[in-house]
Amino acid sequence: MAEKRDYYEVLGVDRSATGDEIKRAYRKLAKKYHPDSNPGDEEAAAKFTEVSEAYSILSDATKRQQYDQYGHAAFDNGAGGSGPGGFGGFGGFDFGGGSFDFGDIFGDIFGGGRSSARRNGPQKGANVNATVRITFEEAVFGVEKELTLNMKEPCPSCNGTGAKAGTSPKMCPKCGGSGQAVYREQSIFGQVQSVRTCPDCNGSGKIIEQKCPDCRGTGYKSERKTISIKIPSGIDNGQVYRIRGKGEPGINGGERGDVLVEVQVSRHPVFERQQTEIFSTMTISFVTATLGGTIKIQTLDGEIEQEIKPGTQTGTVLHLKGHGVPNLRNRNIRGDHHVTLVVEVPTKLNSEQKEALMKFDEAMGGKGPEHHKKRGLFK
Repeated sequence: MAEKRDYYEVLGVDRSATGDEIKRAYRKLAKKYHPDSNPGDEEAAAKFTEVSEAYSILSDATKRQQYDQYGHAAFDNGAGGSGPGGFGGFGGFDFGGGSFDFGDIFGDIFGGGRSSARRNGPQKGANVNATVRITFEEAVFGVEKELTLNMKEPCPSCNGTGAKAGTSPKMCPKCGGSGQAVYREQSIFGQVQSVRTCPDCNGSGKIIEQKCPDCRGTGYKSERKTISIKIPSGIDNGQVYRIRGKGEPGINGGERGDVLVEVQVSRHPVFERQQTEIFSTMTISFVTATLGGTIKIQTLDGEIEQEIKPGTQTGTVLHLKGHGVPNLRNRNIRGDHHVTLVVEVPTKLNSEQKEALMKFDEAMGGKGPEHHKKRGLFK
């Protein structure tokens, strides 16, 4: 039997680590190696058992003190769980009237499920992740897209059983079809009981004696599948759109998983978006800003005409109500479009235009044309 590694090394913590540091390290490793996340991976299962065993000792002040003093020898009679009654399943340990339950740990990591939950009952299929890129306008008004995905589907040769044609899976004799095996042993703390996934059937409750040659006993084959999705109006960059029931098939009659589509929205050359509000900038001429008039503004709904007042200044914001982005939950409710006006100052003027501008300056109480001519504005 291989020599056990140091428990602190297993969890990747210092010998002076606090209880919270030990717990955080265990959470991370348990999530990484948990059998539900690594079905059929014997190496991951062994590592999960190892980190669970280390945590069971180092998380208990008394056991940790014994371990620090005597090392693994303090638990050679079985408390360390190296034999068949080890720390694999953690459905709960009976210590002669009391119990040590890891449900709080796994409830946080795996969404409230107990690690020893039956695996041979109906289970929802796995979700499928995908990414789709759409234009700015498609995000605002919605769009229908087609996605081609690699999808796991029941093997047609064995109808998903994993057994060779003409044969059927048999009930696992070790666990009696429950998918779980109960182990008991005597330790220095009394009788220890643990419930683990059955090693013979890997929790399925069934044994396949002759595997299907097409799917190698998995019951599934990978297929390219095209699905049509309707992306709703108002969706924003980075949001995930869930398509229920279009993911991978369930296990033992469970429902199909979902397709989770992350939406990536391309930038727009004119518009910027903040939730349901649209922002843009528009340049207007000096004359229009001074005298007022009608301007044409580009919006998501096309060009619209807008009156501006005489004497409009740079930085003036026009609020176009209802020309923003539809609310994702109610497309009949739209945000506003905010247009910041910038007065354009002419940079190239001919002599006639300069003369007229200097006369305007004089009429406004400024310097007259003669003053500006002295400055060399005219050749």
